[in-house]
Amino acid sequence: MSVKSDKNRPAGWNFDNSYLRLPEVLYSRVRPVPVARPATAVFNLPLAERLGLEPGAMADEEWAEIFAGNRLPPGAESIAQAYAGHQFGNFTNLGDGRAILLGEQIAPDGTRFDIQLKGSGVTPYSRRGDGRAALGPMLREYIISEAMHALGIPTTRSLAVVATGEVVSRERALPGAVLVRVAASHIRVGTFEYAAALGDRETLIALVRHTLRRHCPEVDSGENPALVLLVAAVARQASLVAKWMLVGFVHGVMNTDNMALSGETIDYGPCAFMDAYDEATVFSSIDRYGRYAYGNQPPIAQWNLARLAESLLPALSGERARSAALAEDAVGGFADEFRRHWESGLRAKLGLFNGEPEDFALALELLAAMREAGADFTATFASLAGVAEGGVPAGALAGDAFRAWLGRWKARLGHQPQSPKEVAALLRKSNPVVIPRNHKVEEALEAAVEQGDYSVMRRLLRVVSEPFAETAENLHYRLPPGPGFGVYRTFCGT
Repeated sequence: MSVKSDKNRPAGWNFDNSYLRLPEVLYSRVRPVPVARPATAVFNLPLAERLGLEPGAMADEEWAEIFAGNRLPPGAESIAQAYAGHQFGNFTNLGDGRAILLGEQIAPDGTRFDIQLKGSGVTPYSRRGDGRAALGPMLREYIISEAMHALGIPTTRSLAVVATGEVVSRERALPGAVLVRVAASHIRVGTFEYAAALGDRETLIALVRHTLRRHCPEVDSGENPALVLLVAAVARQASLVAKWMLVGFVHGVMNTDNMALSGETIDYGPCAFMDAYDEATVFSSIDRYGRYAYGNQPPIAQWNLARLAESLLPALSGERARSAALAEDAVGGFADEFRRHWESGLRAKLGLFNGEPEDFALALELLAAMREAGADFTATFASLAGVAEGGVPAGALAGDAFRAWLGRWKARLGHQPQSPKEVAALLRKSNPVVIPRNHKVEEALEAAVEQGDYSVMRRLLRVVSEPFAETAENLHYRLPPGPGFGVYRTFCGT
C-alpha cells in the first residue's frame, strides 16, 4: 500500500548539496552510468525511515532505478570527490574511482547524511578501472557495516544493495552491484592531503571550515579553526580505534583515504573480526608485511593523523615553525587518548566498575593467555559473565592457562562493592556474544551470489543486529569456525 508523499519532497527525499559550495577543484560533476536490469537485493527499511524516506511511496522498481543510478532522486546533484592518500605508506592522487555522491539527505531531525552510490560507473578518477563493483563485496559491506552499527561503533551504513543485471570482470566474471552508502560525510584525511597538494591556502581553509560545520557545529573554532579540527580528529580516531580493538575488528586497509574526519569507520574492503586472539592477525591478501595488523591499528591511526597535520600546516598559523609545534602537540596526544579509551573499555570487559593501577596489567595477562592458548577473543570475554555469577569456567577459561588468572580476577572483583549479578550485567553489556563470524559471512555470501538465496543473509543480519543477546537462534552464530575453514583472507573488491 502506498503512503501519500509531500509533493515538495517526493518519497521523502530532502537533498542539499553543501559540498558543491566548495571550490570546484575538490570534485567533478558526473552522472552515474546506467545499468541494464537493476533489482534491489536488500533494502534497509529502518535506516530509510531514519533518513526520512518513505519506502511505500514508490514501487520497488522505482527505488531500484534510483539506487542503481539510472535516475537521480529530486534535488540530487551528483559528483565524484577528489582526494589523495597514502596507500601502504606511499602517496598518490586518487578520488572517487567508482563512487558518486548524490548529495546530502537532511533527515526529519535536521541531521545531514551523505548518500553515495558505490559501483556506479567510471568517473574522472577511475584510473583505468571500470568503476563497477561486484555483488559479493557490496553485500559484505552491508553485513559488516550494519553489524558495526549494532555494536555501537561509529560507522558508515548501508541503505541498499542493487544487483545491476551486468557482470564485472575480476579474476572471473562476477555479478555486478551498486551499494548505497550513508555517511556523516565522505571527507577523508586524503581529502586534506589533496587540498594541501594544490598549494592553495584558501581552498584548504575553505575545506577546514566546511568540515567543522559538518562535524563540529557545536564548537567555537575561534582564531584557529584548523587546530580545532585537528584536535577533534585526534580525539575521534582514538575513540574509534579503541572501539575496533575491543571487539577484535581488523580494518585491513588503513590508508589515509580510508580515515574519515567524521570519526566513522569507512570502506569495508579487507576487513574482518578475529576468531583466535593474536595481535599479529592480518586478513588482507595484499598486506604481506602486517602493516595493518590488529595490533598495529593504533600506531597507524596516529601515523595517518600526522599526515593530516602536515596537510593542515599552512592553515595552522602563518609561521611554519609555530604550525609544526601546534601539529606535533596535537598528534602527540593520540597515544594517551587512545590508551584512556582502551583501558576504560578493557575494565568494562572485565566487569570492573572502578579503576585500580593493576587493572591494565590484569587485562594484558588475559590477552596473553588467550594468545598462548589460541583462545577465541569474543567467546572468551563473553564467558566471563557466567563465571562472575558463580558458574564453572567453560570453553577456553576451563584450560590450565587461565586458572591462575581467574583467581587474580576474582580477587580484583572483591575490591568493588557491586554484587555478582551487577558485575555479570556489566560484562554482558560490554562483551558481545555474536560478531559477523567470517565463516558465517562467507556462507551468506555464497548463498546469495551463487544461488540467489538471500534467506541466509537475512538470518545473519537479524542475529548480528542484537550482538549482546544470548538466544537460541544465535547459538550457532556464536561458535568459531571448525578446523576445516583454514586461514581466512579478504580482498578489496576492485
